[in-house]
Amino acid sequence: MKSWLILLIAAGFEIVWAVGLKSTQGFTRLWPSVGVISAMAISMWLLALAARGLPIGTAYAVWTGIGAVGTAIAGILYFNESASAVRLICIVLIIAGVAGLKFFSR
Repeated sequence: MKSWLILLIAAGFEIVWAVGLKSTQGFTRLWPSVGVISAMAISMWLLALAARGLPIGTAYAVWTGIGAVGTAIAGILYFNESASAVRLICIVLIIAGVAGLKFFSR
C-alpha cells in the first residue's frame, strides 16, 4: 500500500509540472522553469521509489494515466480547454484503465 501512496504523490507532481509547462513560456521564464524542473525531478524520484514495490509497467502506466487525466482536467478548469462529451468519455476510459491496473496487479 505504501508504494501506491508514493505513486499517487508522484502522479500529483506530474500534474503540477505538466500544467506548469504553460507558465514557463518554453522555458524562457526562470522561476516557473525552476518550479517545473523541480516538480519533474520529484515526480521521477517518487516514481522510482514506487517501482521498488510495484511492477514497473503498472507503476509507469498508472503514473502517466493519472498525470494525463489530472492535466486534462486542469486544462478544462483553468485554461478553458474543451469539455466535450467525447473528450470526457476518453478521460473516463483512462480512469478505468488506471483502476484496472490497480485492481489487477499483484
